[in-house]
Amino acid sequence: MIFRDRRDAGRALAHALRDTPGLERAVLLALPRGGVPVGYELARELRLPLDVLVVRKLGVPGQEELALGAVAGSGVLVVNPEIVRAFAIPREQIEAMAARERAEIARREALYRGGRAALDVAGRTAILVDDGLATGSTMMAAVRSLRPVAARLVVAVPVGSRGACEDLRREADEVVCLDTPELFHAVGEFYEDFEQTSDAEVTALLAQAGSGGQPCWAR
Repeated sequence: MIFRDRRDAGRALAHALRDTPGLERAVLLALPRGGVPVGYELARELRLPLDVLVVRKLGVPGQEELALGAVAGSGVLVVNPEIVRAFAIPREQIEAMAARERAEIARREALYRGGRAALDVAGRTAILVDDGLATGSTMMAAVRSLRPVAARLVVAVPVGSRGACEDLRREADEVVCLDTPELFHAVGEFYEDFEQTSDAEVTALLAQAGSGGQPCWAR
């Protein structure tokens, strides 16, 4: 399955989510930056409020493209113990990296929301959206950060590795993934246009959606 771009993927994903239990009180939380164009189209199609949930990947020192884990703004830290052991990364170093990323999370949340309040997810169905799952570490941190407050957690992605989707099925109440190809190297393989999403695009889409309040399409 090849998507034209992230917004095309969001429209395709909307069809698979129309019968989600609790949809009438659901909120959409997109993982920036790439998850926001997907989430915007999904929110528009399903007429749901949209917000961001900022989660930051922790990269192996010197090989930052390789994820050792992820951290959410709530403080939830998820690490891959196999990667940590393989590279002998001390816990103190991981905690220092996480502290730096938490500061970046706070900065990005303020930037993206532009002064709007965060959506209240307490007691509601939270649909977590990204443009795809490779290792799934950032999505795992997102799920665990919301577990204490959301009534139901749904992970929704256009494409993902089989391993990441299986791991998340043990944590989320539901995982909707349109494609789990047998051969999976990178999320970008499944998009014709996978140009990096900018902070400006994230901010603009959230402003159009009315992040933190009544969505513009419900007014």
